[in-house]
Amino acid sequence: MSDDLAPPPPSRIRIEIADDHPVYRDGLRALVGRSPDLELVGEAATGTDAVTIAMATTPDVILMDLRMPGMTGIEATRAILERLPDTRIVILTMSEDDDSLFLAMRAGARGYLPKDADSEELVRAIRAAALGEVIFGASIATRMQRYFAASRQRSVDPFPELTDREDEVLDLVARGLSNPEISRRLEIADKTVRNHVASIFNKLRVVDRAQAIVRAREAGMGRDAGSTHEAPAD
Repeated sequence: MSDDLAPPPPSRIRIEIADDHPVYRDGLRALVGRSPDLELVGEAATGTDAVTIAMATTPDVILMDLRMPGMTGIEATRAILERLPDTRIVILTMSEDDDSLFLAMRAGARGYLPKDADSEELVRAIRAAALGEVIFGASIATRMQRYFAASRQRSVDPFPELTDREDEVLDLVARGLSNPEISRRLEIADKTVRNHVASIFNKLRVVDRAQAIVRAREAGMGRDAGSTHEAPAD
């Protein structure tokens, strides 16, 4: 077969790396460089830069750290997918708690892997994500089953006037978490939490946190955490 008739080489998967730890970025860069079907198109050390670079390079897959300065990986994922819906984002994190997992899913992430995943597992995840597959480990899949089973038990939204984020905040309020605890759990600013709580009080027409907790628990919220907190102060 002549060179003119030879098939073109397969297109490579274009990768962006977003992580604020230089050493970990170095490792990911080396991993991409060793894989002939992967091509590094950009690196970011903050969530804001991750969005900017994605807009400029339109990568196929982004390896996204969960916690970065300026904008979290969850926030950056939402911002990127609003404008680049075909980009696949794989969250890489040391945190495997349920809340981070489901926030990543709701933001549109196509995968969720621990940072200590080995090279082969990570490359497989990149290739699978590029094909449109969703990549989660076995333990994560089990937690997902529990989550969706609980969601089916409460199929009617008790507070349709609340936004999705306000529902999340109210559920955590009903579990007894304080505003700083909610801020850490959802990875949003304390001021943002206070604003959400104030909006919830206004929409539910309650005057304080205790009343909001009563309303939420009557609707079946906040009962799966086994929290022993009493209603904390704002």
